[in-house]
Amino acid sequence: MTPRTPDDGGILYDENVTEDDDDDIVEADVDIPSAKGPDIAWRETPLPETGLTGIELIGEFVKQLPNSPGVYRMLNADGDVLYVGKARSLKKRVGNYAAGRVHSNRIGRMVRETANMEFVITRTETEALLLEANLIKRLRPKFNVLLRDDKSFPYILISGGHRAPAIMKHRGARVRKGDYFGPFASATAVGRTINSLQRAFLLRTCTDSVFETRTRPCLLYQIKRCAGPCTHEISDEAYNTLVAEARDFLSGKSQNVKAGIAEAMNQASEELDFERAAVYRDRLAALSHVQSHQGINLATIEEADVFAIHHEGGLSCIQVFFYRTGQNWGNRAYFPKADPSLTGSEVLNAFLAQFYDDKPCPRQILLSEQVEEMQLLSDALTERAGYRVHIAAPQRGDKREVVDHALANAREAHGRKLAETSSQSRLLSGFAETFGLPYPPRRIEIYDNSHIMGTNAVGGMVVAGPDGFLKSQYRKFNIKSEELTPGDDFGMMREVMTRRFSRLIKENGKPDRSQPPVEDDTIPVWPDVILIDGGQGQMTAVRAILAELDITDSVTAIGVAKGVDRDAGRERFFPQGKPSFTLPPRDPVLYFIQRLRDEAHRFAIGSHRARRKKEMVKNPLDEVSGIGPTRKRALLQHFGTAKAVSRAGIPDLLSVPGISETVARQIYAHFHAKMPEKNLRK
Repeated sequence: MTPRTPDDGGILYDENVTEDDDDDIVEADVDIPSAKGPDIAWRETPLPETGLTGIELIGEFVKQLPNSPGVYRMLNADGDVLYVGKARSLKKRVGNYAAGRVHSNRIGRMVRETANMEFVITRTETEALLLEANLIKRLRPKFNVLLRDDKSFPYILISGGHRAPAIMKHRGARVRKGDYFGPFASATAVGRTINSLQRAFLLRTCTDSVFETRTRPCLLYQIKRCAGPCTHEISDEAYNTLVAEARDFLSGKSQNVKAGIAEAMNQASEELDFERAAVYRDRLAALSHVQSHQGINLATIEEADVFAIHHEGGLSCIQVFFYRTGQNWGNRAYFPKADPSLTGSEVLNAFLAQFYDDKPCPRQILLSEQVEEMQLLSDALTERAGYRVHIAAPQRGDKREVVDHALANAREAHGRKLAETSSQSRLLSGFAETFGLPYPPRRIEIYDNSHIMGTNAVGGMVVAGPDGFLKSQYRKFNIKSEELTPGDDFGMMREVMTRRFSRLIKENGKPDRSQPPVEDDTIPVWPDVILIDGGQGQMTAVRAILAELDITDSVTAIGVAKGVDRDAGRERFFPQGKPSFTLPPRDPVLYFIQRLRDEAHRFAIGSHRARRKKEMVKNPLDEVSGIGPTRKRALLQHFGTAKAVSRAGIPDLLSVPGISETVARQIYAHFHAKMPEKNLRK
């Protein structure tokens, strides 16, 4: 949520509020990310209408600002946020913009575009830092350093509150009872680790509902990946011993766990129980496999995140390594959006606060170089986490060795990214030349449909730009029209185009193509080009929709037919208002378009398969209003199948635990909707 501020600009002051002041209070609709302190209310002091912009406007604001810590926002004439900043003293910091001193090109442009400002006074500078990071991530201002990839990290969860805890992958809010271990750099790393831990500790991975309904062990028990607690193939006490060993291993006590298993293996050998000894041997091998995939492990690092930045050629790469409980759980590369004039230290400083805005932080953070606000950031993260967070840039020893390792990875990732960006730029320029576009496209949308004989039809849209595929922009369209003939690809494409561009016009208006595009790193919401997987028939349907919405001149539509014998390399292109043509078999632009089309095809098929799978396992009870998982489980346990539930009478339904008379009548009415009303009363 963003702060609620006066429409005509103004300052929001943090004051002690009494009941008599209620009429003058504007409640701040913002959650200051602090672990301590009461909610804050803000008093509005509007700035008189002046018509000023730039330095003159900022100078007028400075006259009213206090020498207090806080956060300020700079807005342009359209109300878009240009920049979010924090200050120990708002009056001094904002006064620097109005002092007329020589600024960098970035700051100069920002000041000139400023048509309004908004302020929030905070209690401390650490609060201001946390609020600044929160607002930057939510508002994504044009002139701030922006964290481009803020997806949550996956964890391993050993569930709690059950006689036989399960081990599973978890992503998102940690609200489920149990023990969490991580973070891991990727879901692949989690899956690989869980796979090895299954062999080592034989913990179940099934859901609680599957566990409770098993009457015999599943395949995982047969292949020695599970101890079979569902059917008591192992006692609860012995299974809980395995769970405790898994917790100890993931908590950094791996040597103790391995020593205990080795001792049990030797004892089994001495007792000539070679079959049991072989089980312990396999468990030891699985544990060694887990540790062999963790890279560098140092005894001096128990819990830490390692950040290394390589800044060159206007591009910054930040490599993050995660160490928990003495084990390395992988790494991830980030490429934050930042002005080329900023130094690596400035980029890293802004990146850190945003990175931990919605993630738990470790007790130790290691950096490849010093940052300006290291102590302030440490205090802010300490306040949020509730324990001391130490931030350092080691210069020697084992910790510096780990930082250097992360820095080497950052350099390699930086080089790969530059090469990919350069190649992508050349391909987009070649694409524009091939199809006679006035400038290289910055947003290409590719559409494809997928279905089986018209069932579970899905339209897929993928997006590509200067940085490659933008997966966060992908969209799927479940075909909803009941008037379409099953398998009518033209009708499906008409529905997809209508829904996509009608909503785009409603939310963003029609684009102005009379002006050249603004050269920045942002991805426009309107596509420059749409590629349709289809020939002349598909393009006729698409162009009819574009003409109906009066956006024919706003979007360049191109059809991509598979060509003779549907062979790759013989595609025929149907550009708007031009004759169709083909490209030479080894043309780089042809390979580029094939890659775009194949990605759209992959996404559409994946979406279709997901919808078809969901439809295949759909339970009729899911459609009954008011029937949740608990009641559904009780009904199935009582009647055996959903079909038997549909045939049951109201007295039979009332015999199920948790089913009241109202719910029983509701279930009966759902399956007997065509019955006369008098029959529903029986």
